[in-house]
Amino acid sequence: MPNERKLDVAAIHSLVVAGWTGRNLPALEAHIKELEALGVKRPKSVPIFYRNAASLLTTGAAIEAVGDKSSGEVEFVLFALDDGMWVGVGSDHTDRKAETINVSLSKQMCAKPVGPKLWRYDEVKPHWEKLTLRSFVSDGGKRRLYQEGPVSNMRSPEELIKLYTGGDKLKAGTAMFCGTFAVHGGFSYGGTFEMELDDPVLSRKLTHSYKTVSLPDEG
Repeated sequence: MPNERKLDVAAIHSLVVAGWTGRNLPALEAHIKELEALGVKRPKSVPIFYRNAASLLTTGAAIEAVGDKSSGEVEFVLFALDDGMWVGVGSDHTDRKAETINVSLSKQMCAKPVGPKLWRYDEVKPHWEKLTLRSFVSDGGKRRLYQEGPVSNMRSPEELIKLYTGGDKLKAGTAMFCGTFAVHGGFSYGGTFEMELDDPVLSRKLTHSYKTVSLPDEG
């Protein structure tokens, strides 16, 4: 029986969001240009590591965000816990309007939804390249595929950890979001965001969905 556990967000004391982690340089460039079209400056380096408040992590079914210009991004998330490394699925929900001013600020402004279940990383490491990330959004009442790709499109967990820490381990109590893909059909704001991490080898999925509630922007 594959090893799974429930996530206790209270056990996470450090939250890291790794950006621009793609292995495929043309795809990475496409995502950079996608954001440049919205006024977002190019990153200082690739990859880059943003620190966010751990209190932003949530497994809830809804989040609140100011205005109507925030959106989700599906990512695999590494969790360093007292009993080792685990992997989950999450959304680096970001305020796109604020992102044109300051990327770190935009990420800090939004909750970071994560799925409530985790897989032990050692169990998926042997077939890591087989895992696939997907997200779906609701447009006009219809569900459509928003993002899809193999986790191997991003740098490996080991490489990202080494680049961030200079060593081979994350400190216990750390969660690291590990990058995403360009979207299909332009950004989708609000509504319901669904995400999944698919493991066809062990015939299982990590799934989570959440709604975004827009709060008034009073300036």
